Amino acid sequence: FQSFQNVGKEKDFVFLSKKIEPSSVLETAPLFDGLKKELAWNKFSGPTFTESYCWPLVALGCDVVAISHQGNDPLLYIPPVLTLLQESDCQALPNMSGVSLILCPGWKKAQLVFDLLKTYKKGCRRLCPVLIILGQNKEATRQMEIRGCDVGVTTPYNLLRLLEHNTRLLCRVCHLVLDEIEVLFSDTPEQVFTILGCYKKATAQANLPHQIIAVGTQWNKHITPLIKEFMNDPHIVITVIEEAAIFGNVQQVVQPCMNSSRTAELLKILDFTQRNLQKVLVFTDSVTEVEMIHEALKSNSIVSLKKHKESKCNAGCVLERWRKMHSSGTPVVLVLTDDCLQSLGITDASCVVHFSFPSPAVFGQRLQSMSDNFCTGIKDSAVDQEDTKAKSVILLTQNSFCHAPNILHYLKHAEAEIPEELYDLTARVQESKEDVIFSRPLCACLKAFGICRNRTECPCRHQINLSMDTAQNIADEVIETPERVTILPLFIVHATNYFGRIVKKQKDQYTVFAKEMNDYFKVPGHRIPVNTVEKSVFYGLREGAISHRVQVVETPAKDEENVFKVTVKYIDEGRTSQVNSDQLLHLPVKFQSLPPQAVEIIVCRVKPIDNEVEWNPKVTDHINHKIKGKLHHAKVVHTLGKTIWVDPMVGVTNLPTMKIWINEYNIRSEILSTGLGTDNPEHIGEIQKLCRQIPVLDHAESLEHFTKEDTADLKEACSPQDPSIQENSAESCNGPVTPLSSKPSMFLGVFFLDDVVQTKEAEDPTVHQQKGCHPPIKWFQDDVSVTLRVQILRAADGKCEFSGEKVAFSAYSEGKLYVADLELHQSIIAEKSTCVIKDTEAVILLVKEKKGAWCKLLKNKNVHVSLDFEHWEESEDESPFTVG
Repeated sequence: FQSFQNVGKEKDFVFLSKKIEPSSVLETAPLFDGLKKELAWNKFSGPTFTESYCWPLVALGCDVVAISHQGNDPLLYIPPVLTLLQESDCQALPNMSGVSLILCPGWKKAQLVFDLLKTYKKGCRRLCPVLIILGQNKEATRQMEIRGCDVGVTTPYNLLRLLEHNTRLLCRVCHLVLDEIEVLFSDTPEQVFTILGCYKKATAQANLPHQIIAVGTQWNKHITPLIKEFMNDPHIVITVIEEAAIFGNVQQVVQPCMNSSRTAELLKILDFTQRNLQKVLVFTDSVTEVEMIHEALKSNSIVSLKKHKESKCNAGCVLERWRKMHSSGTPVVLVLTDDCLQSLGITDASCVVHFSFPSPAVFGQRLQSMSDNFCTGIKDSAVDQEDTKAKSVILLTQNSFCHAPNILHYLKHAEAEIPEELYDLTARVQESKEDVIFSRPLCACLKAFGICRNRTECPCRHQINLSMDTAQNIADEVIETPERVTILPLFIVHATNYFGRIVKKQKDQYTVFAKEMNDYFKVPGHRIPVNTVEKSVFYGLREGAISHRVQVVETPAKDEENVFKVTVKYIDEGRTSQVNSDQLLHLPVKFQSLPPQAVEIIVCRVKPIDNEVEWNPKVTDHINHKIKGKLHHAKVVHTLGKTIWVDPMVGVTNLPTMKIWINEYNIRSEILSTGLGTDNPEHIGEIQKLCRQIPVLDHAESLEHFTKEDTADLKEACSPQDPSIQENSAESCNGPVTPLSSKPSMFLGVFFLDDVVQTKEAEDPTVHQQKGCHPPIKWFQDDVSVTLRVQILRAADGKCEFSGEKVAFSAYSEGKLYVADLELHQSIIAEKSTCVIKDTEAVILLVKEKKGAWCKLLKNKNVHVSLDFEHWEESEDESPFTVG
């Protein structure tokens, strides 16, 4: 173990299996001169702390395993690998030099690595990097040309496809790099070990020098067999203390107890540990607890020291006594607060006891105090647990909820034994976060593919929120003839996700509307710039001769200049962009009457190959070129909010003289033909399963429910016709989009009337008895007040009544009555509370009776009420939720 003073004067931790001198200055780094110049030209500020250890090892040709917070940065290995290629003298094969092969966890990371290689190859002679992304097209695989390649960048699946047709490819590989090793081993362990086996066999037959470099951010259990079976005398570099503790076989113990019995539990632990462990640190986060624990230990005849910021004894004095007591054979216990650990610099503790539950920030610091006792060799887990020299004991109480999920995640990663109490506590924390997540958008990956593979870390919502997901602004044709609607895609997000309009065949209302708006803004006197830009408000925007309706979704925190950038959404197309504030024009009320026309469209039953979570840009570019601005026929299989799922979706051309439509291509078939997409038969079923979790709606009027589930395989709409037939442009289409229908909306196969829908909360006797829609409400707070933003358009006859713990709001909007009767969690001053009704919302200000933060707004949960994160200003220190 070494401590190293970095250039930034920040002391870092590093675990090294073998001692190595770091190279912390670019000028003296073991790189060739041309590359150093290229790095400097690109304003490279390193080497970083981890790079200063990794670069010399890689440049020497050693096998290396590097675990670091920067372990996903390709510059950890690219510069020394390029140096090896530049100066390599691998001539074991005639007229062939050594080759590097970089294995990445997905196409996106492979593309990033390839782009970096292209950037830094300028300082190299004859360097030829190749990106190998093949897909399932066998003909393309056979035609893949890799002669003259110096560096190949690919993924496990793509490399295995290539090896099927070129078995001798690995014979030339001198340097095999495993990028983001923890992801490779988590997602594709079988494929990686197959490649490693082929590589071992190939290098043995070719008698070539070979090197394996594995970098990542976390230790993984599969790294142990990688080191034992495929590496030759490897160097291990770990600069993350928590990961070094896992490698170092630190025993993690969680001891559940009541908050009031922590001291008694501590005495039991110390009675056990003093037989085997001689140096114990007891960590807590308060001076009072240090004094209390110290007195308790003394009264039980346990020799102990104490250190906190108010202690009279300085760090040097405590440290000297710590060392003397141990050298004399006396078991020693030091009770301290976290802020004293750095000044003491203790690294030889045998055991740490977390008397106060650790936050992620202090957990690693506490573990570092045992770093001298971390095991240094590769372990066989079956026998080595008995030989552990370091132990970490966490006292888990009912008050430990704040950081429970983080610690649980780490303990799972460390494969420690976890008590049920920690699972229960984490579940309670997740429930408390439910309101936060419940107001976020539905997960895009869940919508696009039916599953989210990163659900534990995904910040989005994975369940239905009725107030957000109710079908809205969907054209009549989706309701009347869902088996055949006409779609006009205008903005392509990726290969299966678009925004566009649903075109109605009968009335040309949107085309007339757009023409009127264009004609209006052609007149210079009608183009009135906006003085004050407000969020969520509709404005006009002119691009050339075309006028658009836009909604402001983001403005700068401070308007330092008269003209500034704002983010707007084109509400009739779905795209988002940044424009100058002076481009926004006043939009007359008559052009706000038509609801936003953009609808999200998702093509079902197809997903990226190789378990990728994003579409390769090649597929997206192909689909974008094929479908944008062209008419399509589709069958709607689900509707959720402003999202429709379609299967199939077919490109069509109208032949008006013959009064027929010609089917040209099926989008799903087009994607599959690229070789980069595969069948996803579970997609529709997963969406149906998600929708079945919705609570049953109670109707104020008698209404017959109709559910429809069509899980049968859908036949292709038609076979592709002559591709020379030209599609009609958007301008020549005969059908516009209809405005918001007054008919019942189709929502998840259930028909209901918008103005009579009530949720279970509406059945509560405390809720306002007058029937009406509940408006969406967002809230935020400071110490003095709570602000409610009632999202209601052009409210009329608005009323707002305040009492000690209640707020009753009602108003009419576009002929509908909206009612919100809220029972507050805490009391307010009714006389000082106010309500201001604006054009797009009503703003209610509640003055708190007692200053301070409210943990929640309402006594009972209401699906229509959510946190307003756009105005939330809570600091990370005060937040009970884990950041990130």
